[in-house]
Amino acid sequence: MIKKLDVISQVCPFPLIEAQAAMSQLKAGDELVIDFDCTQATESIPQWAAEEGHSVADYQQVGDAQWSITVRKG
Repeated sequence: MIKKLDVISQVCPFPLIEAQAAMSQLKAGDELVIDFDCTQATESIPQWAAEEGHSVADYQQVGDAQWSITVRKG
């Protein structure tokens, strides 16, 4: 299953908090696609994913200050 999470215009740490909440509802192997524009989250989301045993399946900059990251639940 793939779930999309749009946290554009939310300031840190809310993109990470929203991602954690959304991920808790997924099963192992499911993916969460997070669209965000908070610069701090470019480091905090991948770091959180690694610490929790999730993997980053895709990560790209999609605008001047906007990113999309796909985290697969471990």
